[in-house]
Amino acid sequence: MRPRYRWVVVLIFFLFMLLHQADKLLIGPLTTPIMEEFGINEEQMGVVFTGAIVVAAVFYPLWGYLFDRFARAKLLALASFIWGATTWLSAIVPSFSLFVATRASTGIDDSSYPGLYSLVSDYFGPQMRGRVYGLLQTAMPMGYMLGLIMASALVGVIGWRNIYLVTGAVGLVIALAIFLFVREVPRGQSEPGFEEIAAQQQWRFDLREARGLLRKRSMLLLFAQGFFGVFPWNVLTYWAFRYLETERGYTSGQATLAMAVAVLTLAVGYFVGGTLGDALFKRTRRGRMLVSLVAVLLGAGFLFLAVRVPVGNTVTFIPLLAITAFFMPFAAPNVTATVHDITVPEVRSTALAVQYFIEQGGSALAPLLAGMIAVRSSLQTAILVICIGTWALCGLILAATAIAVPRDIETLRQTLRERVEEARAAAAATSE
Repeated sequence: MRPRYRWVVVLIFFLFMLLHQADKLLIGPLTTPIMEEFGINEEQMGVVFTGAIVVAAVFYPLWGYLFDRFARAKLLALASFIWGATTWLSAIVPSFSLFVATRASTGIDDSSYPGLYSLVSDYFGPQMRGRVYGLLQTAMPMGYMLGLIMASALVGVIGWRNIYLVTGAVGLVIALAIFLFVREVPRGQSEPGFEEIAAQQQWRFDLREARGLLRKRSMLLLFAQGFFGVFPWNVLTYWAFRYLETERGYTSGQATLAMAVAVLTLAVGYFVGGTLGDALFKRTRRGRMLVSLVAVLLGAGFLFLAVRVPVGNTVTFIPLLAITAFFMPFAAPNVTATVHDITVPEVRSTALAVQYFIEQGGSALAPLLAGMIAVRSSLQTAILVICIGTWALCGLILAATAIAVPRDIETLRQTLRERVEEARAAAAATSE
Protein backbone atom coordinates (compact mmCIF):
# COMPACT_ATOMS: atom_id res chain seq x y z
CA MET A 1 0.00 0.00 0.00
CA ARG A 2 1.39 3.39 -0.97
CA PRO A 3 1.92 5.73 2.01
CA ARG A 4 -0.11 8.46 0.31
CA TYR A 5 -3.09 6.18 -0.22
CA ARG A 6 -4.11 6.30 3.43
CA TRP A 7 -4.61 10.06 3.05
CA VAL A 8 -6.89 9.38 0.08
CA VAL A 9 -8.96 7.23 2.43
CA VAL A 10 -8.98 10.03 5.01
CA LEU A 11 -10.18 12.47 2.34
CA ILE A 12 -13.05 10.18 1.27
CA PHE A 13 -14.07 9.59 4.87
CA PHE A 14 -13.81 13.32 5.59
CA LEU A 15 -16.23 14.03 2.73
CA PHE A 16 -18.53 11.27 3.95
CA MET A 17 -18.62 12.72 7.46
CA LEU A 18 -18.88 16.33 6.26
CA LEU A 19 -21.84 15.74 3.97
CA HIS A 20 -23.50 13.17 6.22
CA GLN A 21 -23.36 15.57 9.15
CA ALA A 22 -24.72 18.38 6.98
CA ASP A 23 -27.71 16.19 6.17
CA LYS A 24 -28.13 14.97 9.76
CA LEU A 25 -27.83 18.39 11.40
CA LEU A 26 -29.93 20.33 8.88
CA ILE A 27 -32.86 19.51 11.13
CA GLY A 28 -31.64 22.20 13.56
CA PRO A 29 -31.75 25.27 11.29
CA LEU A 30 -34.81 23.84 9.51
CA THR A 31 -36.71 23.38 12.79
CA THR A 32 -38.83 26.52 12.48
CA PRO A 33 -40.15 25.94 8.90
CA ILE A 34 -40.82 22.27 9.70
CA MET A 35 -42.73 23.21 12.86
CA GLU A 36 -44.73 25.79 10.93
CA GLU A 37 -45.66 23.38 8.12
CA PHE A 38 -46.85 20.64 10.46
CA GLY A 39 -48.28 23.01 13.11
CA ILE A 40 -46.42 21.51 16.08
CA ASN A 41 -44.79 22.84 19.26
CA GLU A 42 -41.33 22.36 20.82
CA GLU A 43 -42.31 19.23 22.72
CA GLN A 44 -43.58 17.53 19.56
CA MET A 45 -40.46 18.60 17.67
CA GLY A 46 -38.41 17.09 20.45
CA VAL A 47 -39.99 13.74 19.56
CA VAL A 48 -38.57 14.10 16.01
CA PHE A 49 -35.08 14.76 17.37
CA THR A 50 -35.23 11.95 19.89
CA GLY A 51 -36.54 9.37 17.40
CA ALA A 52 -33.40 9.39 15.23
CA ILE A 53 -31.16 9.30 18.31
CA VAL A 54 -32.98 6.26 19.70
CA VAL A 55 -32.76 4.38 16.39
CA ALA A 56 -29.05 5.18 16.10
CA ALA A 57 -28.48 3.91 19.63
CA VAL A 58 -30.30 0.64 18.89
CA PHE A 59 -28.23 0.01 15.75
CA TYR A 60 -24.82 0.69 17.30
CA PRO A 61 -24.30 -2.86 18.67
CA LEU A 62 -25.37 -4.42 15.35
CA TRP A 63 -23.06 -2.21 13.30
CA GLY A 64 -20.22 -2.86 15.75
CA TYR A 65 -20.56 -6.63 15.38
CA LEU A 66 -20.84 -6.43 11.59
CA PHE A 67 -17.76 -4.22 11.28
CA ASP A 68 -15.69 -6.60 13.40
CA ARG A 69 -16.97 -9.62 11.48
CA PHE A 70 -16.99 -8.47 7.85
CA ALA A 71 -15.25 -6.02 5.48
CA ARG A 72 -15.59 -2.55 6.97
CA ALA A 73 -15.19 -0.62 3.71
CA LYS A 74 -18.15 -2.31 2.02
CA LEU A 75 -20.33 -1.88 5.08
CA LEU A 76 -19.53 1.85 5.13
CA ALA A 77 -20.65 2.07 1.50
CA LEU A 78 -23.91 0.41 2.55
CA ALA A 79 -24.33 2.91 5.39
CA SER A 80 -23.95 5.80 2.96
CA PHE A 81 -26.56 4.25 0.67
CA ILE A 82 -28.98 3.96 3.61
CA TRP A 83 -28.32 7.63 4.42
CA GLY A 84 -29.41 8.68 0.93
CA ALA A 85 -32.47 6.43 0.81
CA THR A 86 -33.90 7.33 4.23
CA THR A 87 -33.33 11.06 3.68
CA TRP A 88 -35.33 10.88 0.46
CA LEU A 89 -38.18 9.18 2.32
CA SER A 90 -38.28 11.91 4.98
CA ALA A 91 -38.45 14.55 2.24
CA ILE A 92 -41.60 13.21 0.57
CA VAL A 93 -43.89 12.11 3.42
CA PRO A 94 -47.12 14.15 3.70
CA SER A 95 -47.94 13.93 7.43
CA PHE A 96 -46.23 14.63 10.74
CA SER A 97 -46.58 11.05 12.00
CA LEU A 98 -44.86 9.69 8.89
CA PHE A 99 -42.20 12.40 9.16
CA VAL A 100 -41.44 11.23 12.71
CA ALA A 101 -41.06 7.66 11.43
CA THR A 102 -38.89 8.48 8.42
CA ARG A 103 -36.66 10.89 10.35
CA ALA A 104 -36.20 8.15 12.93
CA SER A 105 -35.08 5.78 10.16
CA THR A 106 -32.27 8.19 9.26
CA GLY A 107 -30.66 7.14 12.55
CA ILE A 108 -29.75 3.73 11.06
CA ASP A 109 -26.69 5.06 9.26
CA ASP A 110 -25.81 7.50 12.04
CA SER A 111 -24.36 4.59 14.03
CA SER A 112 -21.87 3.47 11.37
CA TYR A 113 -18.90 5.59 12.52
CA PRO A 114 -17.27 2.90 14.75
CA GLY A 115 -16.33 0.95 11.62
CA LEU A 116 -14.85 4.06 10.03
CA TYR A 117 -12.66 4.77 13.07
CA SER A 118 -11.67 1.10 13.33
CA LEU A 119 -10.54 1.03 9.71
CA VAL A 120 -8.61 4.28 10.13
CA SER A 121 -6.91 2.84 13.23
CA ASP A 122 -5.38 0.20 10.97
CA TYR A 123 -4.00 2.87 8.64
CA PHE A 124 -2.44 5.02 11.42
CA GLY A 125 -0.53 4.05 14.57
CA PRO A 126 -1.31 5.12 18.18
CA GLN A 127 1.00 8.16 18.07
CA MET A 128 -1.00 9.76 15.24
CA ARG A 129 -4.56 8.63 15.88
CA GLY A 130 -5.66 11.57 17.99
CA ARG A 131 -4.70 14.03 15.27
CA VAL A 132 -6.26 11.98 12.48
CA TYR A 133 -9.47 11.44 14.43
CA GLY A 134 -9.51 15.14 15.29
CA LEU A 135 -9.06 16.01 11.63
CA LEU A 136 -11.90 13.72 10.60
CA GLN A 137 -14.14 15.00 13.36
CA THR A 138 -13.71 18.59 12.22
CA ALA A 139 -16.03 17.46 9.42
CA MET A 140 -18.90 17.29 11.90
CA PRO A 141 -19.08 20.98 12.86
CA MET A 142 -18.17 21.96 9.32
CA GLY A 143 -21.06 19.80 8.17
CA TYR A 144 -23.33 21.68 10.56
CA MET A 145 -22.08 24.99 9.14
CA LEU A 146 -22.67 23.70 5.62
CA GLY A 147 -26.18 22.79 6.72
CA LEU A 148 -26.68 26.29 8.12
CA ILE A 149 -25.59 27.83 4.84
CA MET A 150 -27.82 25.53 2.81
CA ALA A 151 -30.79 26.20 5.06
CA SER A 152 -30.34 29.98 4.98
CA ALA A 153 -29.71 30.16 1.24
CA LEU A 154 -32.18 27.57 -0.03
CA VAL A 155 -35.12 27.13 2.33
CA GLY A 156 -36.84 30.26 1.04
CA VAL A 157 -36.12 29.29 -2.57
CA ILE A 158 -36.76 25.55 -2.85
CA GLY A 159 -38.18 24.65 0.59
CA TRP A 160 -36.93 22.26 3.24
CA ARG A 161 -38.20 19.15 1.40
CA ASN A 162 -36.14 19.79 -1.72
CA ILE A 163 -33.07 20.47 0.40
CA TYR A 164 -33.38 16.94 1.77
CA LEU A 165 -33.78 15.55 -1.75
CA VAL A 166 -30.41 17.11 -2.62
CA THR A 167 -28.59 15.76 0.46
CA GLY A 168 -30.11 12.33 -0.08
CA ALA A 169 -28.66 12.22 -3.59
CA VAL A 170 -25.25 13.15 -2.18
CA GLY A 171 -25.40 10.13 0.11
CA LEU A 172 -25.77 7.81 -2.88
CA VAL A 173 -22.78 9.40 -4.64
CA ILE A 174 -20.57 9.01 -1.56
CA ALA A 175 -21.66 5.38 -1.24
CA LEU A 176 -20.33 4.72 -4.73
CA ALA A 177 -17.03 6.48 -3.97
CA ILE A 178 -16.44 4.40 -0.83
CA PHE A 179 -17.35 1.17 -2.64
CA LEU A 180 -14.91 1.86 -5.49
CA PHE A 181 -11.93 3.52 -3.82
CA VAL A 182 -11.62 2.44 -0.15
CA ARG A 183 -9.74 -0.82 0.43
CA GLU A 184 -9.91 -3.09 3.45
CA VAL A 185 -6.63 -3.59 5.38
CA PRO A 186 -5.60 -6.24 7.96
CA ARG A 187 -6.81 -5.59 11.47
CA GLY A 188 -4.02 -4.44 13.77
CA GLN A 189 -1.45 -3.75 11.07
CA SER A 190 -0.53 -0.31 12.48
CA GLU A 191 0.14 -1.46 16.06
CA PRO A 192 3.81 -1.08 17.13
CA GLY A 193 5.67 -4.35 16.61
CA PHE A 194 2.56 -6.04 15.26
CA GLU A 195 2.99 -5.24 11.58
CA GLU A 196 4.85 -8.42 10.69
CA ILE A 197 2.02 -10.76 11.65
CA ALA A 198 -1.09 -8.64 11.06
CA ALA A 199 -1.24 -9.44 7.34
CA GLN A 200 -0.89 -13.16 8.09
CA GLN A 201 -3.74 -13.27 10.58
CA GLN A 202 -7.47 -12.91 9.99
CA TRP A 203 -8.84 -11.79 13.32
CA ARG A 204 -12.58 -11.41 13.47
CA PHE A 205 -15.10 -10.67 16.17
CA ASP A 206 -14.37 -12.67 19.33
CA LEU A 207 -17.14 -12.88 21.91
CA ARG A 208 -14.67 -13.63 24.70
CA GLU A 209 -12.67 -10.50 23.90
CA ALA A 210 -15.89 -8.47 23.66
CA ARG A 211 -16.94 -9.64 27.10
CA GLY A 212 -13.49 -8.73 28.35
CA LEU A 213 -14.29 -5.08 27.71
CA LEU A 214 -16.42 -5.14 30.84
CA ARG A 215 -13.37 -6.11 32.92
CA LYS A 216 -11.42 -2.99 31.93
CA ARG A 217 -11.89 -0.26 34.52
CA SER A 218 -11.06 2.57 32.15
CA MET A 219 -13.49 1.19 29.57
CA LEU A 220 -16.30 1.11 32.14
CA LEU A 221 -15.47 4.66 33.17
CA LEU A 222 -15.54 5.79 29.53
CA PHE A 223 -18.95 4.15 29.20
CA ALA A 224 -20.16 6.09 32.24
CA GLN A 225 -18.71 9.34 30.90
CA GLY A 226 -20.33 8.69 27.53
CA PHE A 227 -23.74 8.21 29.12
CA PHE A 228 -23.75 11.80 30.35
CA GLY A 229 -21.30 13.42 27.95
CA VAL A 230 -23.58 13.80 24.92
CA PHE A 231 -26.47 15.44 26.80
CA PRO A 232 -25.03 18.95 26.19
CA TRP A 233 -24.25 18.16 22.55
CA ASN A 234 -27.79 17.07 21.74
CA VAL A 235 -29.34 20.01 23.59
CA LEU A 236 -27.14 22.60 21.87
CA THR A 237 -27.21 20.95 18.45
CA TYR A 238 -30.97 20.79 18.23
CA TRP A 239 -32.04 23.84 20.23
CA ALA A 240 -29.30 26.50 19.98
CA PHE A 241 -30.60 27.97 16.73
CA ARG A 242 -34.12 28.36 18.10
CA TYR A 243 -32.77 29.71 21.40
CA LEU A 244 -31.00 32.48 19.52
CA GLU A 245 -34.12 33.31 17.51
CA THR A 246 -36.77 33.19 20.23
CA GLU A 247 -35.00 34.11 23.48
CA ARG A 248 -32.16 36.33 22.35
CA GLY A 249 -34.14 38.04 19.57
CA TYR A 250 -31.81 37.19 16.69
CA THR A 251 -33.05 37.22 13.13
CA SER A 252 -32.41 34.09 11.07
CA GLY A 253 -29.38 35.77 9.51
CA GLN A 254 -27.96 36.89 12.86
CA ALA A 255 -28.48 33.42 14.34
CA THR A 256 -26.73 31.89 11.35
CA LEU A 257 -23.77 34.23 11.78
CA ALA A 258 -23.48 33.49 15.52
CA MET A 259 -23.66 29.75 14.93
CA ALA A 260 -21.17 29.96 12.07
CA VAL A 261 -18.61 31.61 14.37
CA ALA A 262 -19.21 28.95 17.02
CA VAL A 263 -18.98 26.13 14.50
CA LEU A 264 -15.68 27.41 13.10
CA THR A 265 -14.10 27.41 16.56
CA LEU A 266 -15.70 24.02 17.23
CA ALA A 267 -14.01 22.60 14.13
CA VAL A 268 -10.65 23.95 15.26
CA GLY A 269 -11.24 22.45 18.71
CA TYR A 270 -11.46 18.91 17.37
CA PHE A 271 -8.05 19.07 15.74
CA VAL A 272 -6.39 21.01 18.57
CA GLY A 273 -7.84 18.61 21.14
CA GLY A 274 -6.63 15.55 19.24
CA THR A 275 -3.19 17.07 18.65
CA LEU A 276 -2.75 18.05 22.31
CA GLY A 277 -3.92 14.59 23.35
CA ASP A 278 -1.31 12.94 21.11
CA ALA A 279 1.42 15.27 22.40
CA LEU A 280 0.65 14.65 26.07
CA PHE A 281 0.12 10.91 25.43
CA LYS A 282 3.77 10.70 24.38
CA ARG A 283 4.73 12.00 27.84
CA THR A 284 2.18 10.11 29.92
CA ARG A 285 -0.47 7.52 29.15
CA ARG A 286 -2.89 9.68 31.09
CA GLY A 287 -2.39 12.51 28.59
CA ARG A 288 -5.53 12.10 26.50
CA MET A 289 -7.79 12.02 29.56
CA LEU A 290 -6.10 15.00 31.20
CA VAL A 291 -6.67 17.10 28.08
CA SER A 292 -10.31 16.00 28.03
CA LEU A 293 -10.82 16.78 31.73
CA VAL A 294 -9.51 20.33 31.53
CA ALA A 295 -11.51 21.06 28.37
CA VAL A 296 -14.81 19.82 29.83
CA LEU A 297 -14.48 22.06 32.87
CA LEU A 298 -13.51 25.09 30.79
CA GLY A 299 -16.38 24.49 28.37
CA ALA A 300 -18.90 24.36 31.21
CA GLY A 301 -17.57 27.58 32.72
CA PHE A 302 -17.66 29.56 29.49
CA LEU A 303 -21.14 28.30 28.59
CA PHE A 304 -22.45 29.52 31.94
CA LEU A 305 -20.92 32.94 31.33
CA ALA A 306 -22.31 33.08 27.79
CA VAL A 307 -25.97 32.38 28.56
CA ARG A 308 -25.92 34.83 31.49
CA VAL A 309 -24.95 37.70 29.18
CA PRO A 310 -27.88 40.14 28.87
CA VAL A 311 -29.99 39.89 25.71
CA GLY A 312 -28.74 42.33 23.08
CA ASN A 313 -25.12 42.25 24.18
CA THR A 314 -23.78 40.40 21.15
CA VAL A 315 -20.28 41.84 21.57
CA THR A 316 -19.81 39.73 24.70
CA PHE A 317 -22.14 36.83 23.98
CA ILE A 318 -20.74 35.67 20.62
CA PRO A 319 -17.06 35.49 21.75
CA LEU A 320 -18.07 33.56 24.89
CA LEU A 321 -20.17 31.21 22.78
CA ALA A 322 -17.20 30.69 20.44
CA ILE A 323 -14.82 29.93 23.32
CA THR A 324 -17.31 27.40 24.70
CA ALA A 325 -17.49 25.76 21.28
CA PHE A 326 -13.70 25.61 21.06
CA PHE A 327 -13.36 23.49 24.22
CA MET A 328 -16.45 21.31 23.69
CA PRO A 329 -14.92 18.80 21.24
CA PHE A 330 -11.52 18.30 22.90
CA ALA A 331 -12.63 15.03 24.49
CA ALA A 332 -14.08 13.46 21.33
CA PRO A 333 -10.89 12.43 19.46
CA ASN A 334 -9.19 11.53 22.73
CA VAL A 335 -11.97 9.24 23.89
CA THR A 336 -12.02 7.51 20.49
CA ALA A 337 -8.23 7.08 20.54
CA THR A 338 -8.32 5.81 24.13
CA VAL A 339 -10.91 3.16 23.28
CA HIS A 340 -8.51 1.89 20.60
CA ASP A 341 -5.54 2.21 22.99
CA ILE A 342 -7.08 -0.37 25.35
CA THR A 343 -8.87 -2.84 23.03
CA VAL A 344 -7.58 -5.57 20.72
CA PRO A 345 -8.04 -4.95 16.97
CA GLU A 346 -10.80 -7.51 16.40
CA VAL A 347 -13.29 -5.88 18.80
CA ARG A 348 -12.51 -2.19 18.27
CA SER A 349 -15.65 -1.51 16.26
CA THR A 350 -17.69 -3.30 18.91
CA ALA A 351 -16.03 -1.39 21.74
CA LEU A 352 -16.63 1.97 20.09
CA ALA A 353 -20.16 0.92 19.10
CA VAL A 354 -20.96 0.10 22.73
CA GLN A 355 -19.45 3.45 23.75
CA TYR A 356 -21.64 5.30 21.25
CA PHE A 357 -24.66 3.15 22.11
CA ILE A 358 -24.38 4.22 25.72
CA GLU A 359 -23.79 7.83 24.68
CA GLN A 360 -26.83 7.93 22.42
CA GLY A 361 -28.98 5.84 24.72
CA GLY A 362 -28.18 8.05 27.68
CA SER A 363 -28.73 11.29 25.81
CA ALA A 364 -31.61 10.25 23.55
CA LEU A 365 -34.12 12.00 25.73
CA ALA A 366 -32.01 15.17 26.06
CA PRO A 367 -33.72 17.10 23.21
CA LEU A 368 -37.16 16.06 24.45
CA LEU A 369 -36.23 16.92 28.04
CA ALA A 370 -34.99 20.32 26.92
CA GLY A 371 -38.20 20.89 24.97
CA MET A 372 -40.29 20.00 28.04
CA ILE A 373 -38.29 22.36 30.25
CA ALA A 374 -38.57 25.10 27.59
CA VAL A 375 -42.37 24.80 27.45
CA ARG A 376 -42.55 25.11 31.25
CA SER A 377 -39.72 27.61 31.76
CA SER A 378 -37.29 28.64 28.99
CA LEU A 379 -34.65 27.26 26.66
CA GLN A 380 -32.02 29.15 28.64
CA THR A 381 -33.00 27.24 31.77
CA ALA A 382 -32.95 23.96 29.85
CA ILE A 383 -29.47 24.66 28.48
CA LEU A 384 -28.03 25.65 31.84
CA VAL A 385 -29.50 22.79 33.86
CA ILE A 386 -28.71 20.00 31.41
CA CYS A 387 -25.34 21.14 30.06
CA ILE A 388 -23.64 22.43 33.20
CA GLY A 389 -24.88 19.54 35.34
CA THR A 390 -23.73 16.75 33.04
CA TRP A 391 -20.39 18.37 32.22
CA ALA A 392 -19.54 18.69 35.91
CA LEU A 393 -20.26 15.00 36.40
CA CYS A 394 -18.19 14.10 33.32
CA GLY A 395 -15.24 15.97 34.80
CA LEU A 396 -15.24 13.67 37.83
CA ILE A 397 -15.45 10.55 35.66
CA LEU A 398 -12.63 11.68 33.37
CA ALA A 399 -10.41 12.27 36.39
CA ALA A 400 -11.02 8.69 37.52
CA THR A 401 -10.34 7.43 33.98
CA ALA A 402 -6.99 9.23 33.90
CA ILE A 403 -5.98 7.26 36.99
CA ALA A 404 -7.10 3.89 35.61
CA VAL A 405 -6.10 4.00 31.94
CA PRO A 406 -2.31 3.33 32.07
CA ARG A 407 -2.86 -0.18 33.41
CA ASP A 408 -5.32 -1.09 30.64
CA ILE A 409 -3.00 0.29 27.95
CA GLU A 410 -0.16 -1.86 29.26
CA THR A 411 -2.44 -4.91 29.32
CA LEU A 412 -3.20 -4.41 25.61
CA ARG A 413 0.48 -3.92 24.75
CA GLN A 414 1.34 -7.13 26.61
CA THR A 415 -1.41 -9.04 24.77
CA LEU A 416 -0.07 -7.87 21.41
CA ARG A 417 3.50 -8.79 22.39
CA GLU A 418 2.33 -12.28 23.32
CA ARG A 419 0.58 -12.65 19.97
CA VAL A 420 3.75 -11.68 18.13
CA GLU A 421 5.77 -14.23 20.10
CA GLU A 422 3.19 -16.95 19.45
CA ALA A 423 3.17 -16.17 15.72
CA ARG A 424 6.98 -16.30 15.59
CA ALA A 425 7.03 -19.61 17.44
CA ALA A 426 4.43 -21.05 15.09
CA ALA A 427 6.39 -19.86 12.05
CA ALA A 428 9.59 -21.37 13.41
CA ALA A 429 7.89 -24.70 14.10
CA THR A 430 6.47 -24.77 10.57
CA SER A 431 9.85 -24.07 8.96
CA GLU A 432 11.44 -26.93 10.88
